Amino acid sequence: MTYAELFYEIKGKFMGADVSDIHEHLAFQFNIEDEEAGGIFYVEVKDGELYVEPYEYYDRDAMFICAPDVLLSIADGKTDPVAAFTEQKLRVEGNIDKALRLKEIIELKRGAAEKSVAKKAADKVVKTVAKTVAKKAAKDGKKSK
Repeated sequence: MTYAELFYEIKGKFMGADVSDIHEHLAFQFNIEDEEAGGIFYVEVKDGELYVEPYEYYDRDAMFICAPDVLLSIADGKTDPVAAFTEQKLRVEGNIDKALRLKEIIELKRGAAEKSVAKKAADKVVKTVAKTVAKKAAKDGKKSK
């Protein structure tokens, strides 16, 4: 995996998070240590909007340093960032209180994904019921003639 591929995959994983209820400014820089996929990018929450860009962020609140597989696992919600830190798979520099908010952003993304799946399932049920009702109404209409 190249840096560009990793960046766009991670960006896709973060961008669905609804951060509109986060009213403080958060800026995280990610330093990915890897010969092929290594690089730097940032995640910023500003005015209830989420930004993920492939640049350094000099006024960051916290910097996360890890391997690509660790970051992917964290972004997927498979690895808790605090556990990754405790297991020394993730290094953190800067404001630890703000760094802990990364977990919140990941959970917001997972919540948005779960809502999307639930909405799709509900829409499918509604369509099925509507078709069934329409078929029954059509049959009943033919019987009465």
